[in-house]
Amino acid sequence: MNSIPGAAPVTASLDDPRYYLANFRFVLTWVAERHGDLLDAAEQGFLADFAGLPEASQALLVRMVMRKGEHFRTSRLRYPEIGDPEAALAPLVEAGLVEAAPELGLAELFRQLRLPELRRALAGEIAAAGLPAATGKAALHEALAPRLSEPRPLDDWWPEAPDRVVRLAVMATCDRLRLMFFGNLRQDWAEFVLTELGLQCFERVAITPDSRAFRRRTEVDAYLALHRLRERLEAGEAVSALRAELPAPLADNAWLAARHRRLCVALGRQAERDGLGESALALYAGAGWPEAGQVGSVEARIRHLRLQERRGEHASALALAEPLAQAPASEEEVQALGRLVPRLRRRLGLPPPASCREPDPRPWTLTLPPGPVEATVRDHLHREAAPVHYVENTLLTGLFGLLCWEALFAPLPGAFFHPFHHGPADLYREDFVARRRTLFDACLARLDDGGYREVIRATWREKQGLASPFVHWGVLDEGLLDQALACLPAAHLRACFERLLGDLKANRAGLPDLIQFLPEASEGEPRYRLIEVKGPGDRLQDNQRRWLAFFHARGMPAVVCHVRWAMDGE
Repeated sequence: MNSIPGAAPVTASLDDPRYYLANFRFVLTWVAERHGDLLDAAEQGFLADFAGLPEASQALLVRMVMRKGEHFRTSRLRYPEIGDPEAALAPLVEAGLVEAAPELGLAELFRQLRLPELRRALAGEIAAAGLPAATGKAALHEALAPRLSEPRPLDDWWPEAPDRVVRLAVMATCDRLRLMFFGNLRQDWAEFVLTELGLQCFERVAITPDSRAFRRRTEVDAYLALHRLRERLEAGEAVSALRAELPAPLADNAWLAARHRRLCVALGRQAERDGLGESALALYAGAGWPEAGQVGSVEARIRHLRLQERRGEHASALALAEPLAQAPASEEEVQALGRLVPRLRRRLGLPPPASCREPDPRPWTLTLPPGPVEATVRDHLHREAAPVHYVENTLLTGLFGLLCWEALFAPLPGAFFHPFHHGPADLYREDFVARRRTLFDACLARLDDGGYREVIRATWREKQGLASPFVHWGVLDEGLLDQALACLPAAHLRACFERLLGDLKANRAGLPDLIQFLPEASEGEPRYRLIEVKGPGDRLQDNQRRWLAFFHARGMPAVVCHVRWAMDGE
């Protein structure tokens, strides 16, 4: 088993046929020790009931937890290391962890049975509906759904069924425990297996017993409520119903307040698509201009203003937009308002504001044979003395991640609380850089004293393969690293890294596709150039324009290459 400093083993050996059970027990123990005060009586009871089960029953329950859905046919619960599923199920049913004969709606019945089985189970209903014997599964469901709306146990649907369908009754509890362990619901039990297989490796960060994602049970409740609403939105449920259930944001938790704003934006976008303009405006307004003391969403504000513009509410939009333009929250907001405010003033017959036009990128056009556009340009420009690499959002961010590794993986409270962090949990929170400003300053100082090359190379060797939110090991090989350190000036790296730190989430993307190193350039001339490639009909995205404007303002060599395909005979 692998282990981390000060913690129990993290992953069970895959040589153990019940490795998944050992991993599940690890999570339960971890949560009980670090989050025991956040568990209610039912959840504490689950931990006690689970511990008292026979091992085969424990293993079967975990197998069910790790599969999709809550309903299972007993014929599909056969595992060699568990044995007879009925024997393993009996204690689970007795403990109330599994429901022996759950009622099944028609949709669930169709998920559990194959088409030939459905035709036998529903033969009478199919005949009564006058459906052909060869009707497919989807058409069968559509035709029978209005007639068969009441759920019932499988025995009522199909008395001759060869097995049973059971329901896992504690999936919600297990999801809550998984959330408290990982701090999110994106990660799941596969993390243990992938780590044991060596397919992913993580930095070892000291984790104290009191380090955890949630401080109060209400925070766990809020996360789950927002998550379920988003799931229902993605499943196509009406925005009006979801908005009615939208909880108030937790004012004292910036992380969950940000999740609340993102959900409001998602609901607002769907409301727009559905033609519910008033609902969309209300959702955007709540996320973009929250109560005093709270941070608003730039995306929500811009969407709110653009929707007002489309609705012809030009004066109201301008009254909101002009104060924002005086103190924008980000480059994204500067860019959006720089386009929006002049349009609104023009439509209201007002003089334009002072010029805020973005600098035009430096373009040139190449005519090339058709092919993958970035690779075609790379191959066309590549020379032994001036190599070209496809790097997009990996080189500058990778150098940043290597130089600032110590700051990024500093064991600050709330940053790391389980062994499977790809990066700090607070990476995109408003105070991420402020909490580590001294550490980042120390890392960036290496660019001033000349020690950065040694630090970057040492980190590249020592941390090879460890998960990082910025370092893509498959791209950043030693040859590319050496060329970059030889040709990129320290002052240019510092400028780029400081811009990254200004908004890590927004600025880590939008970087040019290619870099060409020019090691033989004359003294005083740049020894590299960044190249953004655009194929026929492709346009610059806003984040790309912001990076290009940044490079232009600082005299850093960056160009846009527009490609047109050569026609036959050209």
